[in-house]
Amino acid sequence: MFFASDNASGVAPEVMAELAAEASHALPYGGDAVTAEVTDRIREVFEAPRAEVALVTSGTAANALALATLSPPWGTIFCREDAHVEADECNATEFFSGGAKLVTLPGSGGKTSPEALARALARVPESDPHASRPAALSLTNLTEAGTLYRPEEIAALTETARRRGLRCHLDGARFANALAASGCTAAEMSWRAGIDVLSLGGTKNGLMGVEAVVIFDPSLAEELRIRRKRGGHLLSKHRYLAAQMRAYLADGLWLRLAGQANGMAARLAAGLETLPDVRLVHPVEGNMIFVDLPDPLAHRARTAGAVFYEMERGNGRVTLRLVCSWSTTGRDVEAFLATLA
Repeated sequence: MFFASDNASGVAPEVMAELAAEASHALPYGGDAVTAEVTDRIREVFEAPRAEVALVTSGTAANALALATLSPPWGTIFCREDAHVEADECNATEFFSGGAKLVTLPGSGGKTSPEALARALARVPESDPHASRPAALSLTNLTEAGTLYRPEEIAALTETARRRGLRCHLDGARFANALAASGCTAAEMSWRAGIDVLSLGGTKNGLMGVEAVVIFDPSLAEELRIRRKRGGHLLSKHRYLAAQMRAYLADGLWLRLAGQANGMAARLAAGLETLPDVRLVHPVEGNMIFVDLPDPLAHRARTAGAVFYEMERGNGRVTLRLVCSWSTTGRDVEAFLATLA
C-alpha cells in the first residue's frame, strides 16, 4: 500500500532489460547510436522533425535548463503558485538562469487561467528600466493537484502569453499520464497548443532516472546544448540514459505504464467515494488523488502499513495525497480500501 509517490516505484522490467543489454563500447557524451535513435524517436512521437532533444537525469534539471534557455537573468517567469518549479526545486530555475524571477499565479484545482496571467502581466510595465522583463510561462501537466490541462486550455494560456512576447514551457513530469488520460497526441498536448519547450518525464513512470528536454524551436538548440554541458548534465556514458528512453518509447510502453497508474487511481478514487465522511478534494484525472478524511482513518491506514503524504491537517481531519504508479496493483488498492472501511 505504497501511495506516497510514483517516484518510489521500481524500474519497469523492459527498461531494466534494455540497460543490461547495453554492454558494448560506444562513443561518450551522446555521440552514440542509441542517443541518435532516441532523438529520432522523440521527434517522431511529437511530429517535430527539427526538435532538439537533451536527455538529463532529473526533472529539476530538465525544468531548470528549459526555463534558463527561455529566460534571461533579468526575465520574469510566470507559473502557478504551487508549481513544482517554484515550490519544490530549491531555486534551481533562478540558479540555472542566473537570476530570473518567478512570479506565481492564482487558480484552483492546480490550474491557472488566461485571465490570471493577463492580470499579472498588466502589473509589469513595458520598457521600464526599473522592471524585469516578462520572459516565459511555465505550466504543469498533469498539474500538481493531479488535474489535467486539455490542449485547448493550454492554447488559451499560451496565446495570452504570446501577446506579451513570452515563451512557453510545460513541466511534463507526468506527461505520459496526461496523454493516457486525455487520448490526445503528444503534438496536440505540446507544440500545437503553443508550447516551446517540454520537460518530458520518465522517472515517475518506470525509468531509473531519465527526463528529456524537448525544444521545438531549432533556434534555441545550441543554447540548450551549452547549458546542459555547463550545468553538468551531459553524461559520459550517455547511452545508458538513452537506452532507458528507447525502451520507454518502444511499442507504446510509456503509455501502457501510465494507463496502469491512471487506472489504479480511478479504481481507488471510486472506492474512496463510497466511504462515509470521505471527500475527494480535486477531480481525479490521472494517477494522483487528494482526499480529505477524518484523522483516525489516516492513523488506521498508517498503522496498517500504508505509506502516503499528509498535505493539510486541522479540526480533526487530514488531506492525504495518494499517488498510484505503473506498479500499483489492484491488491494494493483493495487492501487500502478495506483498511479504511
